[in-house]
Amino acid sequence: MSIMKNLLSILLVLIAPFAWATDRSATSAPTVFSGEVLEVQQVESYTYLRLKTRDGETWAAINRAPVTKGAAVTIENAMVVNNFESRVMKKTFQTIVFGNLVGTNPHAGMAKPADASVAPDAKVAKASGPNAKTVAEIITQAASLKDKTVQVRGKVVKYNAGIMGKNWIHLRDGSGSAAANTNDVLITSMNAVKVGDVVTANGIVRTDKDFGSGYVYKVIVEEASFQEK
Repeated sequence: MSIMKNLLSILLVLIAPFAWATDRSATSAPTVFSGEVLEVQQVESYTYLRLKTRDGETWAAINRAPVTKGAAVTIENAMVVNNFESRVMKKTFQTIVFGNLVGTNPHAGMAKPADASVAPDAKVAKASGPNAKTVAEIITQAASLKDKTVQVRGKVVKYNAGIMGKNWIHLRDGSGSAAANTNDVLITSMNAVKVGDVVTANGIVRTDKDFGSGYVYKVIVEEASFQEK
């Protein structure tokens, strides 16, 4: 009996690295998905696609686009999200792919946390208070503001709801410049807002935030709460 136990222990040691490697490869995801559209679900902001790929079926989400059943599509810069709950679809997806639909306008076919603005900029007065900052100040002073709470007032120019369990908001106040990438700050929050709202956000500045699959942000404000003003 002791000999059998010893043999079993040795066998487990030998196969453990291979079992770990298999598990790791199962969770890694390609950056491009191609397949045939089996089902299309259009909602307010997104187009949900059920795809038949060479590795089986998967769901994908892009910004609303005119995709038809039976079409062959390719989604690039893909980000795979596990256990994603869509309140609009009233469904929890075990896995779903967010990415860019190849062959569409680069600002029309994206479904990812960060996007270009869809509302015009506006000059918005700076918030008041000891932690108040403009958008440009948050971007340019990010190193000293890291992990600190800031207050920023601006106009919502882009809003993506319910990605990775939070809402993604781009805020601008007329400060900074597009050329220097200092005129727009990305904020995550559980609060809902609308494009065009002028709001005051209170959140924590994070730097070099990596969400995986190539989604890295030099500056982001997280865990924000909003007041509409």
